[in-house]
Amino acid sequence: MAPSSTPASTHGYVLTLSCADQPGIVHAVSGSLLDAGCNITDSQQYGNPDTGTFFMRVAVETTTSFSKLREHLQMVADRFELKWTLHRAGAPIRTLIMASKAAHCLNDLLFLQRSGTLPVEIPAIVSNHKDLEPLAEFYGIPFYYIPVTPETKASAEEALLELVAELGVELVVLARYMQVLSDDLCQRLAGKAINIHHSFLPSFKGAKPYHQAHARGVKIIGATAHYVTAVLDEGPIIEQEVIRVDHGHSVEKFVSMGRAVEARTLAQAVQWHAEHRVLLDGHRTVVFD
Repeated sequence: MAPSSTPASTHGYVLTLSCADQPGIVHAVSGSLLDAGCNITDSQQYGNPDTGTFFMRVAVETTTSFSKLREHLQMVADRFELKWTLHRAGAPIRTLIMASKAAHCLNDLLFLQRSGTLPVEIPAIVSNHKDLEPLAEFYGIPFYYIPVTPETKASAEEALLELVAELGVELVVLARYMQVLSDDLCQRLAGKAINIHHSFLPSFKGAKPYHQAHARGVKIIGATAHYVTAVLDEGPIIEQEVIRVDHGHSVEKFVSMGRAVEARTLAQAVQWHAEHRVLLDGHRTVVFD
């Protein structure tokens, strides 16, 4: 009896793309994937009527190699002038987290990563203070203390970029990192850095925003997770959440509830980014759920 051959292993991939909206894109992409021996397990698309831009996310399973699949797709990409990326499904993206003193967002991300819920690999935590070093040690993640002053800001940001390159970082997450990044750094991390900030109606800036909100009798508090841009807290929004508060809540309760919302919102944004569900559409995002 002839020995049985070992079946080829199946791989999962995620294709994301954008281009000028035009007839035949979905047919061409699906046909190319079929020709490459792929089984489409999920497909979502959106055409922006305001900009005339088409967006698509396709998940597939196949025995075809990554390089061969790229060859098949390149012909479609050339024909429709696609901006496209192909990712291995489920592969954790290398994510550097930055935080200052508040631990709630950092702790949530670390817990979700360790529990297997968040598809990221965290090679480093960077901070301009040492307060969170024990938390990094608890999770066994290298902690880098990079102090920032007006005089050292440029060198501190250069040290950060060197670390990003050295560790092969694909995403930087500002988990309540209380420093404004320079325009140059924002541009170099464009589309690869996510920030979280509180979101109030009306808006409160400066120190102790939850205390200000409590004093004004705010009824809704929330958080916004967005990509980092040179314009502070105005980058393309990925996720937002709001919750109701009332006159009976103390200042401490406001702070506690606000931190919980911030942690959830940031974690959701990081997960969607890591699963390649977020595509940039100018100053907006397209998020495929």
